[in-house]
Amino acid sequence: MTPRRKKRLALVLALVLGLGATIGLVLYALNQNMDLFYTPTELVNGKSDGTKPEVGQRLRIGGMVVKGSVKRDPESLRVSFQVADTGPAVTVTYDGILPDLFREGQGIVAQGVLVNPTTVKAHEVLAKHDENYMPPEVAEAMKKNHSKLQYTEEQLQGSAQ
Repeated sequence: MTPRRKKRLALVLALVLGLGATIGLVLYALNQNMDLFYTPTELVNGKSDGTKPEVGQRLRIGGMVVKGSVKRDPESLRVSFQVADTGPAVTVTYDGILPDLFREGQGIVAQGVLVNPTTVKAHEVLAKHDENYMPPEVAEAMKKNHSKLQYTEEQLQGSAQ
């Protein structure tokens, strides 16, 4: 093998190894920063495909703040509240200033870490900006979990009068 070929081979080998290392690091970073979205029902019961988040996993949870569940610590900025959709409620703890639009009965999305199967420690809380807006993930999840109300003929006739 000539010295010129050895240099080319070394250059190509270094390029392939560098490209492989770069792709590996990018995939690792993307995996670390991926947050999966759950509704409170999916968090407690699992998604339709059977997946449940593990304790310590980063995730997003969205739903409505349960009325009467907001508890503020008078000594700090720590807030605890419950979020629910149609099923069980999940407790969210947050240490910080809540958005101005945050209130009971309001739709929110919280991003944080699962502490136990029914508690999320949030590092960010987002409130929807008006009564007509719902985050796409929440709307899609609620469409899956909600079934239409079934009315009897008597109920339908009573509303027509």
